Amino acid sequence: MTDRTEKRSFATRPADPDGWIKAGDRPLAHGTDAAAYSARLTIDITPELRGRIKIAAFGRGVTVADMLRELLAREFPDTQGDKP
Repeated sequence: MTDRTEKRSFATRPADPDGWIKAGDRPLAHGTDAAAYSARLTIDITPELRGRIKIAAFGRGVTVADMLRELLAREFPDTQGDKP
């Protein structure tokens, strides 16, 4: 038989957890629009909560993503000067 080479799949995490977490902190390439850059966050919620979120977003005339980004930005403000 042939030897199998270790194939790295799409969802494989880097060996260094700190490097993986900080990957989104790298500076953007020259000429890149900062608004176009985003990091994906996945959470598990109940179908009932998902429905309530979607209804709330629809009632406000915004997308779920925009509504949740605003909520998270309010809850976790930028604290540049607070770093130890």
